[in-house]
Amino acid sequence: MMPTHRSTARALALTAAAGLVLSSCTLLGGEDDEPSPAPAPAPTEDVGDEGESTTGAGADGDSSTATAGGDGETNTATAAAPTTDEVVLVTHSSFNVPEELVAAFEAETGWDLTIQSSGDAGELTNRLVLTAGSPIGDVVFGIDNTYGTRALDEGVLAAYTPSDLPESAEEHALQGGAAYLTPVDFGDVCVNVDDVWFANNGIAPPQTLTDLTDPEYEDLFVTPGASTSSPGMAFLLATVGQFGPGQWQGYWEDLMANGAKVTSGWTDAYTVDFTAGGGGGDRPIVLSYASSPPFTIPEGGFQPTTRALMETCFRQVEYAGVLEGAENPEGAQAVVDWLVSPQVQASIPDNMFMFPVDDEVELPELWAQWATVAEDPIVVHPDQIEQERETWLREWADIATG
Repeated sequence: MMPTHRSTARALALTAAAGLVLSSCTLLGGEDDEPSPAPAPAPTEDVGDEGESTTGAGADGDSSTATAGGDGETNTATAAAPTTDEVVLVTHSSFNVPEELVAAFEAETGWDLTIQSSGDAGELTNRLVLTAGSPIGDVVFGIDNTYGTRALDEGVLAAYTPSDLPESAEEHALQGGAAYLTPVDFGDVCVNVDDVWFANNGIAPPQTLTDLTDPEYEDLFVTPGASTSSPGMAFLLATVGQFGPGQWQGYWEDLMANGAKVTSGWTDAYTVDFTAGGGGGDRPIVLSYASSPPFTIPEGGFQPTTRALMETCFRQVEYAGVLEGAENPEGAQAVVDWLVSPQVQASIPDNMFMFPVDDEVELPELWAQWATVAEDPIVVHPDQIEQERETWLREWADIATG
């Protein structure tokens, strides 16, 4: 929630932005319930493009000068003297870091951390664009590679790169945006199958995106929608990257003709319709994450009952950045530093169900054994996504929901 002692101008900007978002987020990705990136057995949030606020984050470090990774230039983020002990982190509804790490951040830095939930990557970016110059917080986490170029083009972010950024994070840098957006975590959005269901029904499971249009899999696939869900948007981009800008529309026509079901968010798709989601669903093929299968190991079992199809994956990267015009840029920089610290990086798999960008962090045992990363994920260039996003979403909506 917004604290009462923040400036009146910021409060007015938030009020205005809220109204504008409701009228403009349909094609920019955002509904009021977006998913946690991987299916925990009992989700604690109403997953979708917005949900409940969770507590988390932290960092220590207050460097105001940073060398931008990737762009080869030095960027300086001026940290004006803060007028408050508070730092406001604007993030998506799936953000979750253990409370003890938040407490450690506050004790070590002296900043009081406030978490403000703002939907999924699309809605989050949209709200920041609408309040550019008078931001609703100081620092952001959750802008992903499908919306990063929009945030950059709209001047939402101030230049800042942590001095202790893990070397392995560089491979996840957003092209042209390394000085402004710091990679924090990543995951592969992939089609998942219920191997137990297919074995019981004597049917070989699909392996590729093209297989999903085979009559053998009629009425078996469910996916969150591209206009209301960030993984749904990632799946749309996977089809664009796989079949091409002029061919993916025909694929979606075939997919829908084969009985594919589109839901508003990941929660409905996975926990209601998916046969292995715990809700008694009747569809054994679902759009989820490569990190989802470890969470389907039954009690007393030794291996997952589901599997991600690694030829169907689109790589999603989540970033943090200081907001241009932040009231507390020094505190914002400290939060970015902390998000890439070993402590927070180690907490990411079990709390946000994504992979940390720091490859020296030890993964939880089940992750190390069963969570996989696509060797060759489907790619769409960020500039192409920025140029074509709204057109693709309109065309998708005409096919999938028209």
